[in-house]
Amino acid sequence: MVNYFYDCYSILNKVYSDKTFIKQAINSTFIEEKNRALTIKTCYGVLDKDIELSYYLNHIAEKSPKLVIRTILKIAMYNIKYLQKKEYAVTKNAVELTKKLGKSGASGFVNAFLRKFISKEIPLPKDKEEYLSVKYSYPLFGVKELVKTYGIERTESIISAENTLTTLCFYQTDGEKYLSDLKVDFTKTPFDNVYTAKNFVRNKDYDDGVYTYQALGSVAICDVVEPCDKLLDCCAAPGGKSVRLSYKCKSITSCDIHEHRVELINQYAKRMGRENITALVKDSKVFDKEFEGAFDAVLCDAPCSGLGVLNDNPDMKLNRTEEDIKSLNKEQLSILSNVSKYVEVGGYLYYSTCSVLDRENKAIISAFMSDINGFELCEIDSKLQCEKSLGQITFLPDISGGLGFFVAKLKRVK
Repeated sequence: MVNYFYDCYSILNKVYSDKTFIKQAINSTFIEEKNRALTIKTCYGVLDKDIELSYYLNHIAEKSPKLVIRTILKIAMYNIKYLQKKEYAVTKNAVELTKKLGKSGASGFVNAFLRKFISKEIPLPKDKEEYLSVKYSYPLFGVKELVKTYGIERTESIISAENTLTTLCFYQTDGEKYLSDLKVDFTKTPFDNVYTAKNFVRNKDYDDGVYTYQALGSVAICDVVEPCDKLLDCCAAPGGKSVRLSYKCKSITSCDIHEHRVELINQYAKRMGRENITALVKDSKVFDKEFEGAFDAVLCDAPCSGLGVLNDNPDMKLNRTEEDIKSLNKEQLSILSNVSKYVEVGGYLYYSTCSVLDRENKAIISAFMSDINGFELCEIDSKLQCEKSLGQITFLPDISGGLGFFVAKLKRVK
């Protein structure tokens, strides 16, 4: 079992110490094959519960241990509380790992800490917002903002919603027949040939473009976009929306600021056999005269906090602060204001995020409308359950399939 602990540590150390994304950390780490599934589940689980586990650490330890020890203890606590592993075995392996990593001097501390964790009932905070933050391992600043918007009870419903299903999109194949033939446990969604499946295992058909993965909220955003001749997807990587929209729009121009991310768009389009997508390296904050008024529609899927998709990207919890949101707000408004110039009169501008915070959603639209003339909000609807206001839709995790997204639709009238 110590090898499994070591593999978990090797991955999580890259995330905690080097700020590596969890998916990259897994891909760049040798994992003992017999424990691969358990190792990945544990790494995602530790990150998902990081705020809670950090709370326990601070509550039990008189002073915060060094990062190596904190990581070992988080792995051990997760194994005990959420995987129900035998407590003595977890403690033994945590101590052995501590020694293996050259920290023998801390092995007694690790032993004593875990004994306290096992034997001691640790109370959660009495303050309701702090309680929700710890219980559901959700950033406190996010909890506070959601409470202002939705109240305590609805906030708990939003942040406690889980997403355990995989969304599969089929374009050239009958998805229902395909999944039935594989004897997969699946459910239809409101969108044509899009299904959610439980315990789906990727196979070679993914590489052949038979199906692809896409978050249900992302599919819903694409469904809002009207068919057109020329669409600009201005923050497009890795390319999922561009590919889906390429079936309803004659030509797609997909842009991203980083060359390696543009390559992801090209790879995605190639895998799915889409030839009407042109991917370019372009900073969407910088005006391009050639793009002015050149598109029937522009989709601005802006950089955001990702607080609507933490279930799928738990490492985001480690890197999001109140100050980040303020910085993101400036970037979101800057991008939206610039790319609005690329919409022809009579065309549409779509703004979307994978955040549930109004500061990144409705507040940006409000600021844009105050600063930029010539646009008006349009009627908008979705087949997926959501909350609507004029020209704006919010998909919330507790009603929209476990993840949170936002989309607004504006028409250029002059």
